[in-house]
Amino acid sequence: MIVIGAGHAGIEAGLACARLGAKTLMLTLDINSIGRMSCNPAIGGVGKGQLVKDIDALGGQMGKAADACAIQFRILNSSKGAAVQSSRAQIDMRKYSRYMRKLLQKQKNLVIKDAEVKRLIVKDGKVLGVVTEKEEIRASCVIICPGTFLDGLIHIGLKHFSGGRINERASVGLADNLKELGFNLLRFKTGTCPRLDKKTINYLNLIRQDGDKTPKLFSFSSSRIKQKQIPCYITYTNKKTHEIIRNNLDRSPLYSGIIKATGVRYCPSIEDKIVKFADKERHQIFLEPEGLDVNDVYPNGISTSLPEDAQLKLIHSIEGLENAKVIRFGYGIEHSVVDSTQLYPSLETKLIKNLYLAGQINGTTGYEEAASQGLIAGINAVLRVNNKEPFILDRASSYIGVLVDDLTTKGTSEPYRMFTSRLEYRLIIREDNADLRLRKMGFDLGLVSRRDYRKTEKKAEGIKDGLAFLKKTRVKADNRPVTLEDLLKRPEVRIKDLKMMHKLKPGIPESAWQQVQIEVKYAGFIQRQLKDVERFKHLEKIKLPADFDYSKLSGISREIKEKLLKFKPLNLGQASRISGVTPAAVSLLMVYLRRANG
Repeated sequence: MIVIGAGHAGIEAGLACARLGAKTLMLTLDINSIGRMSCNPAIGGVGKGQLVKDIDALGGQMGKAADACAIQFRILNSSKGAAVQSSRAQIDMRKYSRYMRKLLQKQKNLVIKDAEVKRLIVKDGKVLGVVTEKEEIRASCVIICPGTFLDGLIHIGLKHFSGGRINERASVGLADNLKELGFNLLRFKTGTCPRLDKKTINYLNLIRQDGDKTPKLFSFSSSRIKQKQIPCYITYTNKKTHEIIRNNLDRSPLYSGIIKATGVRYCPSIEDKIVKFADKERHQIFLEPEGLDVNDVYPNGISTSLPEDAQLKLIHSIEGLENAKVIRFGYGIEHSVVDSTQLYPSLETKLIKNLYLAGQINGTTGYEEAASQGLIAGINAVLRVNNKEPFILDRASSYIGVLVDDLTTKGTSEPYRMFTSRLEYRLIIREDNADLRLRKMGFDLGLVSRRDYRKTEKKAEGIKDGLAFLKKTRVKADNRPVTLEDLLKRPEVRIKDLKMMHKLKPGIPESAWQQVQIEVKYAGFIQRQLKDVERFKHLEKIKLPADFDYSKLSGISREIKEKLLKFKPLNLGQASRISGVTPAAVSLLMVYLRRANG
């Protein structure tokens, strides 16, 4: 195996391949940049925390690494229901990079090498290896995980220059080669904030934001926090800040027309915020430390590509930052991505066999989205070599399943970010039950240890025993007999209340009792969603032949036929989610398949 890139996608891909027994070579432009956090020093967030949990349940590494390097843990949406609660942690980013580098270097079957891949070796529609600046290297499969380095172009004001990250070269030859091979490439844009020296920030009047008193760890295998926990702080932009930005828009690459690529809608630059939300008097800024032993602070909320002098003025206009020293200025970066509809759900390309793409090259943004794809690509590359069926997660199984299905079935015209709102079945696909949903899959694949899988089995047994105990145990409440289950259904009653008032069955893990609480509280909603899943599964089970000739179908428009030929859906469910494919067309397909099967 060859994995190109050592970012978050490349790490998970490389580890998965090596741990599943494949001899793996990881090629990176700079071995010192392994696992580097190019943007904010955090892992998780709304929808993203769920991805990390999914990765961990399948046997990936991101959750364990986050737990080992976190300096603040928080549950977002803690006042809302379990379906939308999401974990987030501030990370000591340099420690995280060192952690991942050390782990990769120690991993059996994995070799890391500094090299730039210039082109792929392709013959008869199949990848056979790569060509670097120094040599040809043959491989059974190739996984490309280039991050923002694929023909990357950095912008600071009206200046622009080639680069994958600041002070790091871009990968130009590979981008040209992908075009030559027939891939449709798009240009996306992302950006980052300036870095500030914490010793020059006045925290006196800023809002302190501490982490949770009882941190919730990412990995189902982690047991305790080893790192010191520290606070973040909140400040705001103001009218003066906004005036400075408006006065310099003609020097912004975003508004001068220099950048033509599509940016991240859900994480706009401060220039975009001022222009598109002109009625807002202020915008929130989170001052996030980048580690315990460094002075770098990330002012989350002021991503910018303005000239350096304008950046300095807008920073100094903000409360607490009047005398802040800039360690590194912010910048925007354009990079090439592949139209993700050119991929199968296994993340293998449709154009070239044994070639897999993962991470930002597929049009996503975020460490978590990248790592999820890297894990899936790594698993499927090994399965391909071993002549086994691909590992595909559907929309009713996981956040990763939704991510991959969205990319390969719908595509994306802008940098894709995961949110809880993208899920149809988020009440049954939650952070807290990722191990129950996915750990057996990880165990069967060979990525989850028997010990960790047994822990999940014990949790499942505890849930079953806990529910049975609550159903059969009767107590007196409001002068009448009720079961503990009935009592727990009351909005104001929690498991912790039952533990205080009644003796519950011993030996059941706390994690299992929390699951019991969710199951009881949301029983009716969960049952309705499970029925929806059954209907979804029915269409997913109706397979479409790979060589299906849609052009010969009658009663279906030419446009729909062309889309079906382009996407080559694996089943009727995937066909139904292709934009423009009507319910009537799906019904006709179903009729045709029934006739064909007798």
